[in-house]
Amino acid sequence: MRDKNFPYLPKDYIQTEEGLIFAVVAYQPVEDKIACFLRYVLNDAVWQKVETDAANQILQQSYPKYCYRSEQLDAEFHAVAVSDIVKHYRPEQRLQKLLQREANDEIEAKFLKLIPILVRYGADCHSLGLTGSMLIHQQQTKSDIDLVVYGRKAFLNTRSAVRDAIEDGVLDPLDDKLMIENYQRRAAELSFDEFAWHEHRKFNKAVIAGTKFDIGMVSLKQEVKLDNNRYKKQGMRTIKTKVIDDHGAFDFPAQYGVEDEQISEIISFTHTYIGQVRQGEIIEASGAVEQNIVTGKCRLIVGSSREAKGEYIKIRPLAL
Repeated sequence: MRDKNFPYLPKDYIQTEEGLIFAVVAYQPVEDKIACFLRYVLNDAVWQKVETDAANQILQQSYPKYCYRSEQLDAEFHAVAVSDIVKHYRPEQRLQKLLQREANDEIEAKFLKLIPILVRYGADCHSLGLTGSMLIHQQQTKSDIDLVVYGRKAFLNTRSAVRDAIEDGVLDPLDDKLMIENYQRRAAELSFDEFAWHEHRKFNKAVIAGTKFDIGMVSLKQEVKLDNNRYKKQGMRTIKTKVIDDHGAFDFPAQYGVEDEQISEIISFTHTYIGQVRQGEIIEASGAVEQNIVTGKCRLIVGSSREAKGEYIKIRPLAL
């Protein structure tokens, strides 16, 4: 599953000697560095989770070597050299180790209850991993369970397992309280009703014993389409278009082929808009236009930051 020459995958975490933990966000290196985003900072022996603005400020002021500008993508993000890594957290290893011992807390107990349910409904345990706070042993009572599924086929099977378990009443859909919390955390550029409508039909989130869990896909090596093209930012744009290809809707990043004279595809790096729309649907999308400097083709990027302020994808019209 992992390339020996570059064993880093999205949803892995990497730790540096300065007490910084980054989430990996790309399948390929950028100039021998790992594209990532700062998620945790060690303060007085306690790991503190940080949001986008705080993460950027911390690195700019104290650790500028982890700030990176890509000429290829005409974008700025975080990047860590392999030589600066002191620990590599792998979701599949964490999951398998946790399955082999007793739970240490309430969240781990729910996790150990969840996995057999998913397997019973058709998920492959050996295709799963555990990311988020549980990957680095920082879960709390109100933490979510963040599962990784490796490979498109395994992901679709796991998503079907979630749907079927909900229909049988073995797992619960998100109730209003959890949906509101999810909405507030995502800071989405949608109304709550729009957000909830899209979320309810994805079946990549559910609830076990009051705790929300979600599943996110990481592509296998043969499924990854490496992109070495160079792009130039062309400003922000809002389009209304038809989805003609949803094959990569749940990939990371999500990819939607669209019917537009200038924009050939929509790419989303933000979890909120993964699995958001389906083939044949008319949608409205707002994001940053990037132009391939060789072919001249343009794509729309939704999620230039984790919160994706001012950027969105939604069905039009939406029958709420």
